[in-house]
Amino acid sequence: MTAAKRFNAEQLMNVVLAPVVSEKSTRVADKDRQYVFRVADAATKPEIKAAVELLFKTKVDSVTVSRVKGKKKRFGRFMGRRGNWKKAYVRLAAGQEINFGATE
Repeated sequence: MTAAKRFNAEQLMNVVLAPVVSEKSTRVADKDRQYVFRVADAATKPEIKAAVELLFKTKVDSVTVSRVKGKKKRFGRFMGRRGNWKKAYVRLAAGQEINFGATE
């Protein structure tokens, strides 16, 4: 039984929120076959694996999760802070690739 079949498909659609595009994520994608995603705060590693396999039709090798603390920001004379969020590093199996719809 695949990981995607253990979870509700509608629930999995809300797990992966967006890809993280940065210098580090681009370097990791080229070097280690890892892709970086912003994921829901309550998402678990098995849910993230199932969601990526369902959305991108690929085979996932492993998932590493990291919590990112929100930065402190000033709003005039008031201090505020951005929200904390969760980041997932998804390593794909050999020969697998994710195409984000970039044409040409």
